[in-house]
Amino acid sequence: MRDAPPPPAPAEPLSHGLKQRHLTMLGLGGVIGAGLFVGSGAGIAVAGPAIIVSYLIAGALAMLVMRMLGEMSAAMPASGSFSVHAERALGRWAGFSVGWLYWFLLVVVLAVEATAAAQIAHGWVPAVEPWAWVLLFMVVFTTANLTAVKNFGEFEFWFAALKVCAIVAFLVLGTLAAFGVLPDTDPVGLTNLTGRGGFLPNGWSGVLSGVLTVVFAFGGLEVLTIAAAETDDPARAVGRAVRSAVVRILFFYVGSMLVIVTVLPWTAQQSGLSPYVKVLDSIGVPSAGQIMNVVIFVALLSALNANLYGSSRMIFSLAERGEAPRGLLKVSGATRNGGGVPRRAVLASVAFGFVSVLLNLEWPDTVFLYLLNSVGAVLLFVWALIALSQLRLRPRLDREAAARGPERGPVLRMWCFPYLTWLTLVALFAVLVLMLADDSARGQVLWSAGATALVLLVAWVRGSRARRGASAGH
Repeated sequence: MRDAPPPPAPAEPLSHGLKQRHLTMLGLGGVIGAGLFVGSGAGIAVAGPAIIVSYLIAGALAMLVMRMLGEMSAAMPASGSFSVHAERALGRWAGFSVGWLYWFLLVVVLAVEATAAAQIAHGWVPAVEPWAWVLLFMVVFTTANLTAVKNFGEFEFWFAALKVCAIVAFLVLGTLAAFGVLPDTDPVGLTNLTGRGGFLPNGWSGVLSGVLTVVFAFGGLEVLTIAAAETDDPARAVGRAVRSAVVRILFFYVGSMLVIVTVLPWTAQQSGLSPYVKVLDSIGVPSAGQIMNVVIFVALLSALNANLYGSSRMIFSLAERGEAPRGLLKVSGATRNGGGVPRRAVLASVAFGFVSVLLNLEWPDTVFLYLLNSVGAVLLFVWALIALSQLRLRPRLDREAAARGPERGPVLRMWCFPYLTWLTLVALFAVLVLMLADDSARGQVLWSAGATALVLLVAWVRGSRARRGASAGH
């Protein structure tokens, strides 16, 4: 049964204040965060040197999803990105469900980032309580997101630039140390890659466990296609950014892991301690721990800023399509860039973010843990909806391109369609199965499935009411 047609939406009155450089650096820096700098240690612990393969598999999966999303976003730019695409491809239930789930994911994770950044800042200035730091961060980034979108772009540009510079410096120093070029270092050869159990100390099961540990570190790239709608030339901007971002991110991630497991034995890593700090300490970089603390702090603030931006644009897009309160469509006055900022959408997102932060500060091991688990596997649901949407929309895009002529064809195309799209769906299903088989991850899947089922139920009820209303009108 088909959904009732959505209400007509106004043209998006958003600013076009983002530049290509903003979008490129957002793509590069958006997923370089604490998950890489700290969380990668857990992946090394389960996979050993084969964490390189785990990152290659997870990165390839993220690259395929982003290629599909980039194809649709270049052809149909929208601030709702994949939520809009899902609605056009599968129906209003799909756009409603994936949009609200992604918004919920961003505002919950926002609390984790704000709290973690506050803990680091509290360590530097113990006199200021963590809650005060959280309040400061939220006020600063709310203010930045309430003003012109170019302010968000500038914040992200410089945050991303610092993270990229830090990783490039790490890769250079680590490579020099591996070849024994730095003072007091000797060439290590392949000793740490093949010793202590070999390259696969825990077998292929360890590699798969490593995939589960690292795949969610690639989440966040989706914001790139949301931001593309606020550039002067969205189609070309998103095409360029997607092409460059995924390959370079793979280089940063896989390159970093290669350096880490080459310079030091994988058994030297300690849970909860950044493997980057261990490597820098081993090659004699002074104050390595504090340097990485600064980088991780910046990474957390960058993710907080990007999540606040992405959540506000997603809920604004939902409101445009009648899937969220229409009052959220209010934007600031027109600017020389031709549009404004959805201030009510920003405030709605940050308000729930504040609630999440309070839950994290007061009940981190109970209420907030359940909230966090309920979004733990949502990213996989979002990626699956992107793949399903691309399967449905690609033939339509091809027909439209043929009607316009070859010179007006798609800016970006998914490789080997539809085979790689189906392969991606199978891989996402396999990751879910592996998570269900993993004691530590099973709870996330079950709680996320519950949250998804609840949103789908709401979408079904809304659709049923809309169809009854449409029937009564006739």
